[in-house]
Amino acid sequence: MKRGIVLKLFLLTTGLCLFILAVIFTLQTVFFKQFYVHQKVKDVNAALQSYEQDYLNHVLDTQETAKLEQDFYQKHNTWITTVDTRGNLKDTDDFSMEIQLEPSDEEMFSNRTMTVPLYSFINVEQFSYDNPFLTPWIEEGGGIAMEGLIMDGQPVIQRMGKRESNLRDETHLENRQMVNKEYEVVSRYENPIQYHEKYPNFLVKGIITKVRIPEGAGVSRYTNHLLLDRIKAFQADLLYGGLQDSTNTNQILDYEENHVNYKIFVNRIQDHDGNPAYLFAMTSLQPVNEAAGMIKDYYVYIIIATLLLVMLASFYYSRQITRPLLRINRTTRQMADLDFSEKIPITTKDEIGDLSRNINELSERLHSHILRLEQDIEKEKQLENTRKEFISGVSHELKTPLSVIQSCLAIMKDGVASHKRDYYFQAMEDEVKRMDLLIVDMLELAKYESGTYTMDMDSFYIDAVIERVCAKLATDIEAKQLHLDTLLKPIEVMANERRIEQVVVNFLSNAIRYTPEQESVLVRILEDRDTVKICIENKGTRIPDEQLGKIWERFYRGEPSRQRLVGGTGLGLAISKKILEMHGVPYGAINTPDGVMFYFHLNKKA
Repeated sequence: MKRGIVLKLFLLTTGLCLFILAVIFTLQTVFFKQFYVHQKVKDVNAALQSYEQDYLNHVLDTQETAKLEQDFYQKHNTWITTVDTRGNLKDTDDFSMEIQLEPSDEEMFSNRTMTVPLYSFINVEQFSYDNPFLTPWIEEGGGIAMEGLIMDGQPVIQRMGKRESNLRDETHLENRQMVNKEYEVVSRYENPIQYHEKYPNFLVKGIITKVRIPEGAGVSRYTNHLLLDRIKAFQADLLYGGLQDSTNTNQILDYEENHVNYKIFVNRIQDHDGNPAYLFAMTSLQPVNEAAGMIKDYYVYIIIATLLLVMLASFYYSRQITRPLLRINRTTRQMADLDFSEKIPITTKDEIGDLSRNINELSERLHSHILRLEQDIEKEKQLENTRKEFISGVSHELKTPLSVIQSCLAIMKDGVASHKRDYYFQAMEDEVKRMDLLIVDMLELAKYESGTYTMDMDSFYIDAVIERVCAKLATDIEAKQLHLDTLLKPIEVMANERRIEQVVVNFLSNAIRYTPEQESVLVRILEDRDTVKICIENKGTRIPDEQLGKIWERFYRGEPSRQRLVGGTGLGLAISKKILEMHGVPYGAINTPDGVMFYFHLNKKA
């Protein structure tokens, strides 16, 4: 059975940790917790007395009230606010809406304006500058329907909707605490009729005349949803008479949320106008900073005991763990020197054994990757040789026309053979055209090889393309008195017409260039089920088999001296190869009994 190192360490440290935790737990549960709660309640009560004086001694607007509440929280780590005798948050004019009610049979609702605090129904975060109203029907001029209960002669709204039919669908807004409390209270009555006799319900409609959204510091009053939920729960208990002795000067309630204990303080006061009101405060009993400050005197003893236990444990670990770790260290040092010959013996079945096994596997993989890297370096060397050959070819191709131009200029400058001035100008013009053609081909080939060029595909008739190319090269064919035989079919293919025409031009130009005078060039289209094969065959000299694979390289003409007498830039076949590869079709060149045939395939249009 495998006994992991985690289990070994656990067995050793569990007893020590349990002892330390038992001491801390005993002190906290028997003495410190009670002391902390008592001291916290005492401090908050004293702070509430001071806040009450500040609140009463200053006539505050909504923004100043919000700032006073924020300052109280920052100083005492306690949320505080003021509610009226019906549990409504005071000074909520900045987050409310005014509704002009429609005529109603009930006098208390007919043609009057009602102000509804929005914090009871919707979160302030649901409003933004980019989308002022997430609930689109809460806007000035919009219709609204409301239902609720009449409690102590005053309406209490439970639900709101755009219209009466929306009061039960997903778009409605509701005071969740009041609705939940209603479900709890109605079950205490024998039937719903008795409940509604005590708490009559109502349904009214109206038009929203004004919507106010808080700004600046006032927004923070409505972002503490934990406090707002407790205020709404307090309101529900207050309206339904669930609070015992609601006229009591001070009440302290316990509340737990997400395994965190809170103390709720409700102090009955009088506001600026002499009307009854409540100071509602809520504080957590688990602030880390305060707890750490109160038990700092105990840290000295805990640290001393922990140091002694750690020293004993370290002594044991050094004897039991160091031995295999030293062996692992020696092996990894050899790996750092790229010596992968030594393997770590696996003698245990715990995490040390797993670590040894993983290091051995890492060694094998590193060795494999290094071998692969060496192969990649060798390939890079070959690629560098190819680049050098490319540069050498370009230099060779450009040096000759530049030499010709320089010679012609020297002759003309010296005034020698002035009667051949037009001849030398024509020679220089031919060489400039040849260099221009070479540069264009080089740039085009680089574009294809860059990997950024996109080959757009379209449908076209390949026979029309071939006939157009033959007409374009008719002058060259007649100049060498060649016989052009064509065997074409009207077949529609999917490819890039312009680039395929370029391939046909290169293949046919190459055939014309290397075909002896008065010989034949054969162009055929061979049809298959899904593809067509375009063949261009010329009579004349065959290409040695060992050179068939090299003719697609840049500047390769089949002669070591790379004679320029036959024309061309030496890049036509390389460009054709790249175009056909981007089309993803087969291509090639083969020797025939009478000459050479170049071919490529294209896909038919589906």
